[in-house]
Order: sequence, then structure tokens, then C-alpha cells
Amino acid sequence: MKNKTVIITGASTGIGKEIAKYFIARESNIVMNSSNEENLKKAYKELGSPPNAAYLAGDISKRETGQKLVSLALEKFNSIDVLINNAGVFSPKPFLDVKEKDLDFYWNVNLKGTYFTSQAVIPHMIKRQKGSIINIGTVLVEHAIDGFPATAPLTSKGAIHSLTRQLAAEFGKQNIRVNTIAPGIIRSPLQEKIGIENADSLAGLHLLNRIGEPNEIAEGAYYLASSNFVTGETINIAGGHTIGHAI
Repeated sequence: MKNKTVIITGASTGIGKEIAKYFIARESNIVMNSSNEENLKKAYKELGSPPNAAYLAGDISKRETGQKLVSLALEKFNSIDVLINNAGVFSPKPFLDVKEKDLDFYWNVNLKGTYFTSQAVIPHMIKRQKGSIINIGTVLVEHAIDGFPATAPLTSKGAIHSLTRQLAAEFGKQNIRVNTIAPGIIRSPLQEKIGIENADSLAGLHLLNRIGEPNEIAEGAYYLASSNFVTGETINIAGGHTIGHAI
């Protein structure tokens, strides 16, 4: 992945920031995105303001943000090799309490953001007859949990899982690989945002009896970015979350 150009959305904190750090250390060229410009600038500085990275703040639910990310990547690094659609929002809410504005919020950021940004990069990947898109979903799409009602964000994430397979089929002949990473419970600021004060208390949801670390998602993203014969797959990085339960 040395000198390959990687666009990462939602890169100012948590998993996205760790993915950026992982790729930067391996001499990839990185374009970081977040809707929060202050957090994005802070993350860039904390990563050492590396010369092989650039950043652009913008709301990925807006089509123009994807186009701006493409323009920056081409201007700064002259290529687009990988897109990691990491940006997303997630919060539990009982089904009967969900309002239309809730659905719009999750579908706009999670699905439209992934959709529009992919639309922006794929024409350039077609020209080069190669590329990799990595979407971030969740194990909860295939493994629902009583006591954690989250139909609004989960339906948008489920759509991303389906989009992955269809894009893999539609652009496979152009050597464009599209995969999803479905994380389990990962140590990140998201846990606190949704009211989980002690993320480690959820360790029992995983057969390995611990939660995941952001760098473990970064490792998976790097594998999918560099593997030339994997497409259309959903890779669970979840410590056995979907396989079974400890009793």
C-alpha cells in the first residue's frame, strides 16, 4: 500500500482516526474527512501533520463532499486507490419511539454518505481498472440483541451490507473490489456517546470475553485494501460475537 491513495471518511476520532494512523505509518497517502472541522484538524496534528496526509471537512450526506474529496485526492496525490466509508452515526431508540426525522438522519449519513462517496470515486477507479472500497457496517445487522433497540440505524447499516454485494457484482469486471467490515463492540468514543460508560462491561457479548480495539479494525481494513482476490464479502471483526455465546 506504499504510495497508494486512501480516502477515509469519519477520520477525526475512534476507528477512522486509527485507520488513518495505520495507513499513514505504512506510507500510504491519506485524505481524511470528518463533518467536525475542529476535531479533524486536531486529529491531523495529533498524527504528526504528516506530509502524506491531507484533510477536508464536510458532511458526506451531501453529494458535493464526495466530489471535493476526489478533487483533493487527485490534486494532492494524483490517484484514488482505496475508499474507506467509515463515517456513520449510531444510537439506540425503541422502535415505537422512532420518528421520521430519526430515519432521515441515519439514512442520510450512513447510507447516502456511503452511496454518494462511492459514486464519486468509482469513475476514477474504472479509468484505472482497479480499486478497493471498504464499507463499515455492524454485526448487529445479522445478530440482533434484545435490550438494544436500534432499528433506525440498523436498517441503514443493513442497506450498506446489501450495497456492498451489489457494487461488488456491478464492478467486479473492472477489478474494483467492494467489501464490508462488520465490527463488534470496539473501544471508541461512540460507546460514551450512546450512554455506555464502561465499554468493557460488554465483553461477554464476544466469545473472546473482551471488546475490540480500534487498531484491530485498522488491520482488517489494511488487509482488504491490499488483498486482490476478496470482494463482496462481509468480514466480521467481532471476537466471535456472531458465532456463539458464553453461558
